[in-house]
Amino acid sequence: MPNDDQQIHMYGAPWCPDCKLSKQFLNEHRIKYEWHDIDEDEKAREYVQKVNNGKQIIPTIVFPDGSKLVEPSNAELADKLDLKRQAEREYYDLVIIGGGPTGLTSAIYAAREGVSTLIIERAAVGGQAGITREIENYPGFPEPIDGADLAGRLQKQAVRFGVEILSAQEVKMIERDGNHLGIKVQTGEEYCTSAVIVATGSTYKRLGVPGEEDFIGAGVHFCATCDGPFYKGKDVVVVGGGNSGFQEGLFLTKFAKSVTILEAGKAPRASKALQEKVASRRDMQVFTETTVQEFKGKGRLSSIVVKDLANGKTREMNPSAVFVFIGLQPNTDLFKSLLDLDKYGFVETGKGMATNVRGVFAAGDCRSGSTKQVAAAVGEGATAALMVRQYLEEVGDVARHVSDESAA
Repeated sequence: MPNDDQQIHMYGAPWCPDCKLSKQFLNEHRIKYEWHDIDEDEKAREYVQKVNNGKQIIPTIVFPDGSKLVEPSNAELADKLDLKRQAEREYYDLVIIGGGPTGLTSAIYAAREGVSTLIIERAAVGGQAGITREIENYPGFPEPIDGADLAGRLQKQAVRFGVEILSAQEVKMIERDGNHLGIKVQTGEEYCTSAVIVATGSTYKRLGVPGEEDFIGAGVHFCATCDGPFYKGKDVVVVGGGNSGFQEGLFLTKFAKSVTILEAGKAPRASKALQEKVASRRDMQVFTETTVQEFKGKGRLSSIVVKDLANGKTREMNPSAVFVFIGLQPNTDLFKSLLDLDKYGFVETGKGMATNVRGVFAAGDCRSGSTKQVAAAVGEGATAALMVRQYLEEVGDVARHVSDESAA
């Protein structure tokens, strides 16, 4: 069925959890593909059965060279796409956990000073910024810059200074080993380092109401860039009246027929500039003091139950999709038994962005007190790298190496 268009083709269904994982993996790595819904496309369904000996197994992913993966794990997808998942060495002066703007900036500053640096990123390099359609407030760019473009520039700069980057690789354990830190990854490899920067960022919170989990990827989404194009000419709802909700809502108007924003508070929390942009559009409307109580449907989302907090009444809406942007939660589960976290799960730091564990630093969105802005994340990344450099000189791990280079 696929033609020679050098495109990846994914065959699946919105209700399929394995399909959701594969779509998320490709979206995070900004890899283009064509989606074929076997529930809607009979030819697609017949093709899946044909290549799987009569069985309807999804996702079935077909690559430009004609090869196929059926129900692949993220590791299998990473291997197929030639994503680097094993480092060249066993020891690095610095290991950075997280490849978003914070981690990439830390790596650039550290490697430029002669500090051997490894980044380990569990998903795709770029973090949340990498899947943000437009960043309007990053210094030095008078016009909005595409998040993927910014992430790509940071990655190229890091690689130019000799930074090694592992993507689709997850850290499973960190422990102190004498004067050094041992890091074990999902595939079993272990790396030794003198210092660690935790830059794992954060992810979008969920509403936690009935039906939400059932329809994730089938009408409930957390990434407008990833899933907005699937709703051309449709009516969609955005939950969240902060900057993210308004920004993503405006982006969705590129595809959707209409965008309705729901905010639980008495007034939107978005900036004045964003509120003015939304108010000027005929295809957008905002309802305050309104919450989602339930998601309904069979196989895919068909309606939502919303509550008017002012009068307590509920009603049903029938959007084709709901995009949830109600805040962020830190990606810090790995560190619960190692680092001091605040009541919200963010890493607590003291002087010089140091944590309670010697040699471990934290920066960016995962750090308690961070402002969750790209420019601030980059600044924190640079600061953390300088603090690490100072720490390494104190323990004597790179001082002689750098001095020798300077003398040369």
